[in-house]
Amino acid sequence: MPDSLDAPASRASHDSRDALDSLVEKRSIDVVPDAERHGTAFSQFTLWLGANLQITAVVTGALAVVFGAGAFWSIIALLLGNLLGGAVMALHSAQGPRLGLPQMISSRAQFGVRGAIVPLLLVIVMYVGFFASGSVLAGQAVGELTHLGDTTGIILFALITGVAAAVGYRLIHTLGRIAGVVCALAFVYLGIRLLDRTDLATLLHDRTFDFPLFLLAVSLSASWQLAFGPYVADYSRYLPRTTSPKATFSWTLAGTVLGSQWSMTFGALAAAAAGHAFVGNEVSYIVGLGGGAAVITSLLYFVIALGKLTINVLNTYGGFMSMVTSISGFRGNATLSPRGRAAYIAGIMVAGTAVALLGKDSFLSSFKDFLLFLLTFFTPWSAINLVDYYAIAKERYDIPALSDPGGRYGAWRWKALSTYAVGVLAQLPFLSTHFYTGPLVAPLGGADISWLVGLAIPAALYWLLAHRDTAHVPDHMILAPEPSPDRPYATEPG
Repeated sequence: MPDSLDAPASRASHDSRDALDSLVEKRSIDVVPDAERHGTAFSQFTLWLGANLQITAVVTGALAVVFGAGAFWSIIALLLGNLLGGAVMALHSAQGPRLGLPQMISSRAQFGVRGAIVPLLLVIVMYVGFFASGSVLAGQAVGELTHLGDTTGIILFALITGVAAAVGYRLIHTLGRIAGVVCALAFVYLGIRLLDRTDLATLLHDRTFDFPLFLLAVSLSASWQLAFGPYVADYSRYLPRTTSPKATFSWTLAGTVLGSQWSMTFGALAAAAAGHAFVGNEVSYIVGLGGGAAVITSLLYFVIALGKLTINVLNTYGGFMSMVTSISGFRGNATLSPRGRAAYIAGIMVAGTAVALLGKDSFLSSFKDFLLFLLTFFTPWSAINLVDYYAIAKERYDIPALSDPGGRYGAWRWKALSTYAVGVLAQLPFLSTHFYTGPLVAPLGGADISWLVGLAIPAALYWLLAHRDTAHVPDHMILAPEPSPDRPYATEPG
């Protein structure tokens, strides 16, 4: 009798473990086999819509107005930057289904299996920085929601983020879908409340055009989009290999531009309406638009935390992938135990939380400089990666060789590394931040065009250096080993 009574409970426990096992991601930086591919390109729309309908994007849009531009030209400039940066980001996304690999692994084809650590180290810094900046704003919301204060809110938010990132890919996409719907409804409500308080025509009345401030706003939104580039394919790599690159590109671009422009437009209008009251009180001001009712206030704090949870999970997961990619280039292993996975994620979480706690009192100005400075290091990487993938290799990579320092890509590829260095240095004369301003900024009226230089010069230079050197490019895409003893590698038909 006891055995028969225990059997249902045992089966239920076993079923629960199976369900959890199916949810927790098994892959890290290894290739996703075709048998494990799933979903449609539309999943990229829902993920990137949800990832961008959040308060840090609102603050990014507000920065254009806070630093002196009118709302009218700020909104136009932000749209231009989102479209330009979003197109570059979406080109990276289209690589995911084709390669079945995390984004930064493909950098080994340009920089070498070990040379890819150079941009990777900077990418990891980016993830920690974005985790920190997101935690500051989300921590304010969680602190208000729980009545435990900002510091405790930041720590609680970081712990929840780490758990979600450890579960992995499926949960990340689920969060994106939920956040997209919930945050869209919240932004519609907040937009209505904002326009109840102030007249839209009044907010857009100032049509004074200031070219440097216009370029600043373009740079802010472009840098927002370009910063997704180093990890965007992490979230498209499970799509079936037959997924149309055009569909992946289009849905990614639509989701990221719609979500970010919606948030940034709201931020620009809110900053224009609030003036100096917005600076330093971003969360409380936005929640205050809700009208003061306790239920509405709590819901808005929850929405802010949910939106930030989505993007911070992306940052934590991307940081984990980049750390594993960096180390595996020297150690050679591509798989990871659950304990190892948890350790990497904990490292990103602890570092990001520490930065958040240290910088929470000077967030707004620091975040603007952080965004623009990041652009210096990621535009050359994007240019090199995209030129190599689309124009030189023409989407033909030897995937097994990406893990072999003695293979066709070698350990270090100096043409890409030297181009990358030139790309970074070429931007410095045009860079404008609080801690450094290049000598060519003043002659341009204070405009920062460093990101344009960082795209154009590395793209042209890498093409000139590498387009004739195609000995490392296979005739066809060489796929990852399949689980078949009689066929060690699969090759796409010609």
